[in-house]
Amino acid sequence: MKKEQKYFRGCLVGGAVGDALGWPVEFLKYQEIVEKYGAKGIEDLDLGNKKVAEITDDTQMTMFTAEGLLRAVTRCSEKGEKKEANSLPSVIFHAYQRWLVTQGYDTGILKELDGLLINVSKLHEQRAPGNTCLTALKSGKMGTMEQPINNSKGCGGVMRVAPVGLFCSRESAFQIGCQSAAITHGHPSGYLSAGVLAYLIACIIEGMELEEAVTASLEELKKHKGHEECSSLLEKAITLSKDNTEPLTALSQLGEGWVGEETVAIAVYCSLKERNDFKKALLISVNHDGDSDSTGAVTGNILGAYLGIDAIPAPWVQKVEFADLLIELADDLLIGYQDTEEWRNKYPGW
Repeated sequence: MKKEQKYFRGCLVGGAVGDALGWPVEFLKYQEIVEKYGAKGIEDLDLGNKKVAEITDDTQMTMFTAEGLLRAVTRCSEKGEKKEANSLPSVIFHAYQRWLVTQGYDTGILKELDGLLINVSKLHEQRAPGNTCLTALKSGKMGTMEQPINNSKGCGGVMRVAPVGLFCSRESAFQIGCQSAAITHGHPSGYLSAGVLAYLIACIIEGMELEEAVTASLEELKKHKGHEECSSLLEKAITLSKDNTEPLTALSQLGEGWVGEETVAIAVYCSLKERNDFKKALLISVNHDGDSDSTGAVTGNILGAYLGIDAIPAPWVQKVEFADLLIELADDLLIGYQDTEEWRNKYPGW
């Protein structure tokens, strides 16, 4: 089992580092990255004129996912009884509504604006928020897999669900990951890719080796309707990770990461290819034509959970924005996991 502080911290901080590393090159083609940063592409956090490497909406929404999970279990503990398991996505939906307020919008459906994150002034900044997330949340309606809010399969669903994998058991992680993403993304590849990431992280936290966890996640994915697009690309990522294909070429065969199935496939490829070297994996994950911050974030989530925070270069941990807050959230998730394990075994739907 990896129910230890360093793995929980590694997952959230690792995701933020990947996000911050990839953001400066997110909209650049690989050749443009090389022209700007040199032959090997971007190799370090770009602080610009700031003291920290800024995160994007990927990490912002990841933090609000964590807050939603913690709020749900706190409410349940206070009531001393089980709420319906289906209410958990609703609590996460309201957490995303609080994120929406930080972006300068208010749908008017929140009765109160409380919580840890809403009071962090630096979170009240737009960091390239995704149009799909904004539009879906501004509607005031909560999308579900059964009643999708749109037909989007953008990566905005998968890039934020890592806390689900940390907090939920393997038995519930896939479903809750899907439900969390379906709030804003209605295409199967938009929410099934999120289920894969949540399940993969849950498998890692429960002690599986990385390749075993990836295989188990693929098997779980194939049980769900509409999996074909996502599972096919994931199988390709696994195959490419085992051969001698040059990484940049391999990534080009997996897409650019703008949609859910491409993001998770690229992250799985990078994680498997350099499973024992966080930095090497992250550099591969951001130096390509596509959505570098999201592919970096998800790769960081996976290998951070697998290797732990000590595997992340110390200067990166020190320089990434919100490191202390992410560590606090990670520790709270671990405490919540431990304190409620008996309770969650009794009520496995959570």
